[in-house]
Amino acid sequence: MIRNATPNMTKQRSPKRPDKSGVKKTRPSKNRAPSGASAAKAPPRQGGRSKAQTTPPLPGLWLYGRHAVAAAIKNPDRALRRLLGSETALKWLAEEEAAPPALMRKAEISTNDAIDVILPQGAVHQGLALQVDDLPRARLKDICASPEPAAPVIILDQITDPQNIGAIFRSAAAFGARAIIVQERRTPPLAGALAKAAAGAIEKLPCVNVVNIARAIEALQDLGYHCAGLDVTASQSINTLPPAAPLAIVLGAEGKGLRPLVAKTCDELYAIPLSRTMESLNVSNAAAITLYAAATRTQD
Repeated sequence: MIRNATPNMTKQRSPKRPDKSGVKKTRPSKNRAPSGASAAKAPPRQGGRSKAQTTPPLPGLWLYGRHAVAAAIKNPDRALRRLLGSETALKWLAEEEAAPPALMRKAEISTNDAIDVILPQGAVHQGLALQVDDLPRARLKDICASPEPAAPVIILDQITDPQNIGAIFRSAAAFGARAIIVQERRTPPLAGALAKAAAGAIEKLPCVNVVNIARAIEALQDLGYHCAGLDVTASQSINTLPPAAPLAIVLGAEGKGLRPLVAKTCDELYAIPLSRTMESLNVSNAAAITLYAAATRTQD
């Protein structure tokens, strides 16, 4: 005996329950190949991350991770394009009141596997992904005008690692820095792993892109900044930073350090006092220590 069937033996579908969440649901595409073509391979399941990802990530600027996404949503200068999240992650956004109701209604309920395919391999997204436009361009003379001793500027000379840059953003925001200056074309986009490491700091701290770092240092000097380059071989310690001067802290890439012209353009080079057992520090750690030294210097 067959149950739930009509007299003509066709199975009767139960009526769909209305979705009261206000959020539309999306599922991973089955990637069906057209007639006559070989079937496309389905993307690998990546609930715990597979060894290979055959489907390339979608184009565009993507932020992921709870803090990075929540900070971007709260930033009025950030244009938002598409929000995807697991049911648990979207519930967290709602409970934290991190997203307005209008955005939540447009959000797409997805799965961790589907978000894995959209993002670069290895992205730790915590069930949230947000497609955005880049932030409006910041200009050095507008952002860094009227310098203050308690609001240093950070300059990155050819530092390219996203994790390090993101960590520097986080420390700079925590210590009340005014801005971060980076070299155009040599710095990764303020998204992805960089934004995740920054934990929302890229939405709170202006980033100025410049063509030439040495010229940017000269422009800051004209505005009244003391440009302090960090160099492990310097004779001066960061404990001797000028007590009342507005600071621009210049950091070089790990291993290479500051380029010769950049080092020469700085007002002075300083070193972090280290034990003889270690030659150097990770650049993001060096940034945090120097920012602390600058902050305590202004309190004297």
